[in-house]
Amino acid sequence: MTEALWGWPPPVLDPAGPYSQQVTVLAWALFGLGVFVTAIVVAALWIAIKGPAGWKAKLGGERAVWIGGVAFPGVVLTALLVWGLTLTANLTEPIRGDEMRIRITGEMWWFRVQYLDQSGAVVIEDANEIHIPVNQPVVLELESADVIHSFWVPHLSGKKDMIPGRRTLLRIEADRAGEFGGVCAEYCGGQHALMGFVAIAHEEIDYRRWRAARTDRLASVGDDQPAQERQQIAPAERSGMASTTSSPRASIEDAGLVSGRDLFMESGCAACHRIAGTEANGLAGPDLTHVGSRRTLGAGILPNHRGTMIGWIGDSQSIKPGNRMPSYDMLSAEELEAIAIWLEQQK
Repeated sequence: MTEALWGWPPPVLDPAGPYSQQVTVLAWALFGLGVFVTAIVVAALWIAIKGPAGWKAKLGGERAVWIGGVAFPGVVLTALLVWGLTLTANLTEPIRGDEMRIRITGEMWWFRVQYLDQSGAVVIEDANEIHIPVNQPVVLELESADVIHSFWVPHLSGKKDMIPGRRTLLRIEADRAGEFGGVCAEYCGGQHALMGFVAIAHEEIDYRRWRAARTDRLASVGDDQPAQERQQIAPAERSGMASTTSSPRASIEDAGLVSGRDLFMESGCAACHRIAGTEANGLAGPDLTHVGSRRTLGAGILPNHRGTMIGWIGDSQSIKPGNRMPSYDMLSAEELEAIAIWLEQQK
């Protein structure tokens, strides 16, 4: 996520969609205006200190004060306000109601992600990562479970606050495929700076394959709603997708990973995390049904592979102090690896 968020050019100056394009234009205008005003102030300061006596007298006169201190800022700021509101009008267009919807809930310090169907029912659950199709507007339903957060993907749109007890809406759209970093843009506690996520934009057919893989995984453990949606994916489009339809229990036993699953359940992980098709049904922490396929761990702060998974489970408090997951340093290295290997299979 670091490369996606902090590469060059900076994300705020590298729009990847129609809603971020206008924000970028406005940003450049503000940068230019700031440079212009700074130049005027520096020139006035030079005149006041080292300029000719006649210039100093004019600079300190009543006319200069009215023009430079009242008229100029009033006209410029009014024009900037009108132009800025007109330029970014598409950010506040009414929601049609037929857009793809994703509900994102800010929590300390991670993002809960729920994909909704047209009726508003949750069909896929995930965390700290969103997947969207290219060239399609997506409406994000933003909520908070605790304090005020703010959702921001600089490449794709402006930022929007996530407020406890309220639901705010944000429209995003990508015009090219890629991975785009996002952050919480409102201070929300000690680990605010380590609260990030990744937005992945897919070409249409790739997105349909990704969605079918998710719904196949859920349908294989008895989820009927995703199975209905799965029927919309043509067999030809399914070709090339990794097979994810075997049951979790079968895949674990085939790979010799029963101990990892048992350790996960017996160590208390299932009390906070949900994994579809297992006894794990906790709601306090991120849903781990698809954790093996995520790009990052810890809400965007670590790459997702076995080593970082072991480190996160064993000592999450050293990596992200104050997060609500305790460190499982009582487990041996072999036990931590067994759990990590099993979680790798959850895709």
